[in-house]
Amino acid sequence: MAAVVGGFIPLLASGVEITPGAGLNPFPAWITPLTATLIHGGYAHLLLNMVMFVYCGRMVERGLGTRGLIILYVVGAYVSAGGQWLQAPQSPVPMVGASGAISAIIAAYALLFSEQKVRDIGPVPGTLVRVAWLAAAWIGVQLLIGLAGLGGGPQIAIAAHIAGFLVGLALTRPLLLWRYRGA
Repeated sequence: MAAVVGGFIPLLASGVEITPGAGLNPFPAWITPLTATLIHGGYAHLLLNMVMFVYCGRMVERGLGTRGLIILYVVGAYVSAGGQWLQAPQSPVPMVGASGAISAIIAAYALLFSEQKVRDIGPVPGTLVRVAWLAAAWIGVQLLIGLAGLGGGPQIAIAAHIAGFLVGLALTRPLLLWRYRGA
């Protein structure tokens, strides 16, 4: 029931009312990307998200600061919900969990703390090559998880994970520059 009440439902975000007058959705559709991060599909889902958040989040907070981490998390939640909506705008299935927002934090962690040097490829600088490789690897892993049926098969929000990761890659450098703008 919590998933229906506080989860992100793409169909509702599309402006369709699923159960007219039933009062099952007390939150407006625009806030559900955040409320969905507080609801999980079981203890394993919650534990995995918390472990990744604590491990990567504390390090990302060192680099981006508390405000940067919060911005990254919130924007990650909204963009991941948007990614899920783009993939299935007519879906009545609630999306729950913080995995999309956590994916943004994992992307920031990968960019901030990877030690592997990446060479330029022609006119493309190594920093962009690194971003492209990370994006390709994350998308590949997510698609393989979906194809393998791990984590609940089609119920896993692959598009949300991918969108969250991509926004993490896109926002890390601007948030880092914003934090150290006066230095």
